[in-house]
Amino acid sequence: MRMRPTLSWTPTEDLPPGSTDPEPVADALRSGGVLVLSGAGISTESGIPDYRGEGGSLSRHTPMTYQEFTASLRARRRYWARSHLGWRTFGRARPNAGHRAVAMFGRHGLLSGVITQNVDGLHQSAGSEGVVELHGSLSRVVCLSCGTVSPRHELARRLEAANPGFAPVAAGINPDGDADLTDEQVGDFRVVPCAVCGGVLKPDVVFFGEAVPPRRVEHCRELVRGATSLLVLGSSLTVMSGLRFVRQAAQAGKPVVIVNRDPTRGDRHAVTRVALPLGPALTAVAGRLGIPVDDRPAAG
Repeated sequence: MRMRPTLSWTPTEDLPPGSTDPEPVADALRSGGVLVLSGAGISTESGIPDYRGEGGSLSRHTPMTYQEFTASLRARRRYWARSHLGWRTFGRARPNAGHRAVAMFGRHGLLSGVITQNVDGLHQSAGSEGVVELHGSLSRVVCLSCGTVSPRHELARRLEAANPGFAPVAAGINPDGDADLTDEQVGDFRVVPCAVCGGVLKPDVVFFGEAVPPRRVEHCRELVRGATSLLVLGSSLTVMSGLRFVRQAAQAGKPVVIVNRDPTRGDRHAVTRVALPLGPALTAVAGRLGIPVDDRPAAG
């Protein structure tokens, strides 16, 4: 499946208003077998902005496409300069109450799995197990020539050594880990090659315009087939990579419940959309289920 560079979505039909009652989420979890599909909205309370919500990064930032990254050395220099700076902040993000609630639901046997569209690793940091990273992870780097996968912290050390003193002030950080930098701030930033073969390095994430690995997609389809219901958390479902699983669940007669403050592309397939912030909503649901969740703010 190819990630189309769909940057916005405007409702073309009248959609029902969102509810402020989280009880449908609690009802689904009481039945067990819930498959979670999470998006950028679950990480905003950890200080990572989303793409399309209020103040979303798409208002100021267009994500780089796979085609641009692979075709242009200048584009790769710009990407890695921005990503290298952003990683310093992005890598310090900590799970919030929403991530911790999902982890606790899993520990209490209420979930059949977790699929995340995020690349921040916060579900795993909160304690969720077996998380399917639909779009990969910024914590890994892959060589486009030899396929070697290496830890991001190793590349960070190499980039630090190649660019001593590189510390511009960024205007902001984006969901893909990029910092907002001008061309002047990027300057002559040095990109380092693969340490094994000298090839081009890329973060192990699915860029816009790049294909999600077919085996990963099929694994997610299997999870949908085996689930009792689908719980979407913090995703606008603008891109087809997530929306297709909502459609699959609805076509199979499995209830879809969405928690997202704004309307989503999947609302017409859902039983309801709960228009509440993720952390407070999921903490409230956990309380109704008698599951304790630490709701302290995430440390930066």
